[in-house]
Amino acid sequence: MLEALDLEKIKAHPKIFIGYSDLSSLLTYVNNATGLMTFHGPMVTKDWAHENGVDFASWHAALTGERPWDAASGADSGAKGLVDGTAEGILYGGCLSILVASLGTPYEILTDGAILFLEDIGAKPYQIDRMLMQLKLAGKLKGVRGIIFGEMRDCIQTANQGYTLEEVILRIVGELGVPVAFGLRSGHVTAGNITLPIGVRAALAVSGERVRLNILESAISEHGH
Repeated sequence: MLEALDLEKIKAHPKIFIGYSDLSSLLTYVNNATGLMTFHGPMVTKDWAHENGVDFASWHAALTGERPWDAASGADSGAKGLVDGTAEGILYGGCLSILVASLGTPYEILTDGAILFLEDIGAKPYQIDRMLMQLKLAGKLKGVRGIIFGEMRDCIQTANQGYTLEEVILRIVGELGVPVAFGLRSGHVTAGNITLPIGVRAALAVSGERVRLNILESAISEHGH
């Protein structure tokens, strides 16, 4: 589908593109190619159709241009710290398996200077390990300023494997020298899907278990761009 997009028409008539999973390719490519902000967040039948499916505070803040606002403070966000630190960069990312699939194509993700958000569903820890290592070997983690993982729903190993997904993640990203957080509920989640604007400046602060993801600028213009 990406090959068929009319980027000039999209740029001339900006709309709100919002979703997750396979739509990660659309969100990142439209942002890369047009400079328009896109939104990683709830979809109609997966989230809006269910009670407690949507985090209304972040939906409102992201789509009305509120700034600054915090997307990850408090226990309700699900986020917890893995590696301490502070960083500022461009919030960017989506579903890990979809982002990895972009490598080597004309739609490859652009992660330099990013606060990188990564989430997935139903991937085994060894598959997460492989995909993160592919990003690392492709140079896509080199310029990243911070990393936030999603809830990683159903990304579990078999009972006889005595390690956690967090340990698998830290083996690859723990020595990058950037703050790392885990558990932010955006995308494939059990409840309360948080809306994250893609392409805006954000600040990440991790201290122990505490995480703050502060959205520093509006994702929309006064004219709806």
